[in-house]
Amino acid sequence: MAKSKIEGACISGVVTCVPTHEKCIDDEVELFGGNEKLIARLKKTIGLDRRRVVQRGLTTLDLCATAAVELFKATSIDPSSIDGMLFVTQTADYPQPCNAAVLHGRLGLSQDCAAMDVNLGCSGYVYGLWMAHMMLSTGSCSRVLLLAGDTLSQIVHPGDRSVAPLFGDGGSATLLESKADAFAWFNLQTNGSGYKKLIVPAGGMRVPSGSSTRELIIDEAGNARSQEDLFMDGSEIFNFSITEAPESVKRLLGFAGYDAGEIDYFVFHQANRYLLENIAKRLKLDFERVPMQSVGQFGNLSSASIPCAMCYELGEVLKSSGSQKLLLCGFGVGLSWGSALLETGNLQVCKLVEFQSM
Repeated sequence: MAKSKIEGACISGVVTCVPTHEKCIDDEVELFGGNEKLIARLKKTIGLDRRRVVQRGLTTLDLCATAAVELFKATSIDPSSIDGMLFVTQTADYPQPCNAAVLHGRLGLSQDCAAMDVNLGCSGYVYGLWMAHMMLSTGSCSRVLLLAGDTLSQIVHPGDRSVAPLFGDGGSATLLESKADAFAWFNLQTNGSGYKKLIVPAGGMRVPSGSSTRELIIDEAGNARSQEDLFMDGSEIFNFSITEAPESVKRLLGFAGYDAGEIDYFVFHQANRYLLENIAKRLKLDFERVPMQSVGQFGNLSSASIPCAMCYELGEVLKSSGSQKLLLCGFGVGLSWGSALLETGNLQVCKLVEFQSM
């Protein structure tokens, strides 16, 4: 188990950006066979309602670029002082080069800045924080820019009701800086034997894109998708999440020597409200300490879901309340999951913005 305590780094700012275009499950009655009662039940129990999605030509990189520019403005830092950049995404602009390199050029960062992509989804923000903390703790970097985002609506078939109403699009930017008296704890895990449970089966090097991989298939439940669209085994992913996320949190608390009552907020990957409520109940947490409203407004934002919850639900608290202990937990595609325990310190900004063309 990849457990670690890392000294010398802290988060100084977070910004999340979402597209302006909104979809609502109420407008998708045909997807559910005209069953309005089913839609009402999904809204009430699962928390599905609205989601933000990109329109053609708008990418994850664009959303993260907007978030980064807003972050630079709010923190008043010189972008040239960034000497490390990590871009966590599964929906990059190109097969190559990496998004980090493209965004590095767009932002005009220094040539002395290390930049690379991390191909992870719902656990990606926690993994990105872990990598950024390591870069800072070694002294190789003094400021790291962590971008995390996805536009999964672009790889979901609109006729697949098992996933289409779930996923929204968003991008985030997080600034991490060296700080001598800061501490963070991480617990990271992987079960690669479950990789087929959440997958885009074709379009890569293993199964290249072709006419057969783009052919539409209707499954026995009536969901329409091709091999180049996202597939999720919903029941298996739910069982994985409800089992591993609470255990990850317990193990991290034990490793760090904290009691759950000492944590101000538990910010989980915003998959859906029903799942979040069940995780909170298993851990015996008050719902007031578990943000779970952003998913109903913006959808499941994959790697951007944790920073989105921080900005949308905790922004004012994190800006005005000084030091706060946060436990973050992400879980999903891979299968991959991880938790992080950290103090926010003097968080300079935490806001959610809508995309505006640069």
